[in-house]
Amino acid sequence: MRRVLIANRGEIAVRVVRAVAEAGLVSVAVYADQDADALHVRLADEAYVLGGATAAESYLSIEWLMAAAQASGADAVHPGYGFLSESAEFARAVEAAGLIWIGPSPESIDSLGDKITARRIAQSVGAPLVAGTDRPLESADEAVAFAREHGLPIAIKAAFGGGGRGLKVARELEDVADAFDSASREALAAFGRGECFVERFLERPRHIEAQVLGDGTGHVVVVGDRDCSLQRRNQKLVEEAPAPGLTDEQRRRIHDAARDICAAVSYRGAGTVEFLMGEDGVISFLEVNTRLQVEHPITEAVTGVDLVAEQLRIAAGEGLSFSETPAPTGHAIELRINAEDPGRGFLPSPGVVTGLRVPAGPGIRWDAGIEAGDTVQSAFDSLIAKLIVHAPDRDTAVVRARRALRELSVEGVATVVPFARTLIDDPAFSTAGFAVHTQWIETELMPRLETQRRPEPVPDQALRRIPIEIDGRRVMLGLPDELLRGIAAGGTAADPAPAAAVADPAVLEAPVPGVLVDWLVPDGADVTEGQDVAVIDAMKMETRVAAHRAGVLARGTDVGGTVAIGDVLGKIG
Repeated sequence: MRRVLIANRGEIAVRVVRAVAEAGLVSVAVYADQDADALHVRLADEAYVLGGATAAESYLSIEWLMAAAQASGADAVHPGYGFLSESAEFARAVEAAGLIWIGPSPESIDSLGDKITARRIAQSVGAPLVAGTDRPLESADEAVAFAREHGLPIAIKAAFGGGGRGLKVARELEDVADAFDSASREALAAFGRGECFVERFLERPRHIEAQVLGDGTGHVVVVGDRDCSLQRRNQKLVEEAPAPGLTDEQRRRIHDAARDICAAVSYRGAGTVEFLMGEDGVISFLEVNTRLQVEHPITEAVTGVDLVAEQLRIAAGEGLSFSETPAPTGHAIELRINAEDPGRGFLPSPGVVTGLRVPAGPGIRWDAGIEAGDTVQSAFDSLIAKLIVHAPDRDTAVVRARRALRELSVEGVATVVPFARTLIDDPAFSTAGFAVHTQWIETELMPRLETQRRPEPVPDQALRRIPIEIDGRRVMLGLPDELLRGIAAGGTAADPAPAAAVADPAVLEAPVPGVLVDWLVPDGADVTEGQDVAVIDAMKMETRVAAHRAGVLARGTDVGGTVAIGDVLGKIG
């Protein structure tokens, strides 16, 4: 293994670039059009264009990724997390090309990445489980029938993928069909497959997970555990290791189940086995993520294990560098820094990062995919960085996180930093009063959060490719449309901006940039203020658009249309 193509972007691509460099290997980055000058591209030894401006046209395109691997001479592929990291098809394509896949075998991804098959494996090894279906749902009617038989609330989940996408909770019977449609649609957009299953949902649960490493021969080591209960829209925001407040027996059950599930498929590489734990202490297997997790740094901090280095070792046939679960040292907390406005329901906030001050000092780690001057792209995930703190104990870690958040400053885009500062001071997050759960942010904290200033819209950064000849060889030159327009205009100054028009109070505006994927009410229908009327897919998550006033809805945008912040979706007259 000499040259590693990193089939990803953002902070995880940067993380892998650094690990590859420390291993003495060559890093090869790939990029979509708008990522041509992204941090992961600047740091890698080499970079190859994928083309396109959407995930489907770039980081989700097996064809273009394999073409980049061939062009670069890469002999290994690291998928990072998200995108195609849990795609057995991609893993098979890599291995069929004679390259090393730095991840689980395609067979393991098939078995554990399919949440329904994973449930069967968990059941066979005696892992704790709540009631659920053992096959994909064929229609919303089946989800309704399950709810009638087993009771509410229920969780409808994408059978493939993870990260909270394609997961919807229904607490009322009349909401089940809509939850099924939304989960299927979101799963299809994020993972290319819309199959979903259903299971009973534990109210106010904690989210506990175990980090595993396997050598591919049946030997699996649980590296440690984490608490990831602080979530919004089923996506994690804050994680810590080790998971606080577990009894020895609860920790043992989680570790044993995680190890046995992965050993059953001779797991290879890094993976995470996730569980929910109800208020009454009931533990239920949730899913297996057959990849590296966003929150892996906190396990690294308390165990001293470099998980990406271990991935590279295992892929190279060297096996694990240790054989037993390491005893954790101290406590670590990770705060995800997303470009989102918590005061507006965590709406994505793409834009230019005009200023950035990064915290430092003892026990501080900063994993980022951006620097000052970089653009947070609307087409991709809102995660821009992670702040990790490590201290001798949890109380000291909380104090250190508070100090680091005071030092951190991100300008130009709205971020979750104000939310994190509020959280750190909340009694429910304290060690003595620890009482958070997976719905705590939305039910307890969000009403207290204030809105932030909206960033300036990001100009279209698509590249236009023009064939040119250099030294007798035809090559394609990619140039930003904005530059070409300037050249076509002869370099003259832009026309003065027209006077601002008076705002029309009837206009229903897009609160986020993205694609309109559904209208929830018919054209011409009467709507009430606050009623959900449309759905926009923004940064790989669905955002519902509420009516800003009561009246009659007149649609102005077709389903499938691309919108920017403030664009007219329709009118309510």
